Amino acid sequence: MIIIRSEKNQDIEAIHEVNRLAFGQEDEGLLIQRIRSSSHFIPDLSLVAVKDGHLVGHILFSQIEIECQHGHMPVLSLAPMAVHPDFQNQGIGSKLVRDGLKRCRNLGHEIVIVIGHPAYYPRFGFSPARQKGLEAPFPVPDEAFMVLELVPDALERVKGMVKYPSAFDETT
Repeated sequence: MIIIRSEKNQDIEAIHEVNRLAFGQEDEGLLIQRIRSSSHFIPDLSLVAVKDGHLVGHILFSQIEIECQHGHMPVLSLAPMAVHPDFQNQGIGSKLVRDGLKRCRNLGHEIVIVIGHPAYYPRFGFSPARQKGLEAPFPVPDEAFMVLELVPDALERVKGMVKYPSAFDETT
């Protein structure tokens, strides 16, 4: 049985380790640390997957914005999402994404942006962001730059540049 819950202080080291193992590098763990220490961190949206008392996955949604014709619209970024390699391909990542999106919706958020695998995220409703009138602030393939409207037609009058906070600047 997999339990999805908000992170606790005692999870921080295990979250870093899951991300290091899943991605084979430190970048994502360091990104989480930078976001956690910023005003863009939403504690209720840093979620962990626990199986048999062990932390086996993590997902983070944090605040970013779209610079559009009406000013700046706050939206969420899904980044990163990781599952310990020993527990991949067991539905844990999908459960993290589904539960996370439900929590985002319940907290009143309207839009989520992800830069991720184009064969993975569309199953949750994500679609190409550029087709919705959004631009990325850095080079990214169209199929990897995706958006999900948690509220129907949330992007109807929103077009513009997605802006990431400085916590993302050092991410490679």
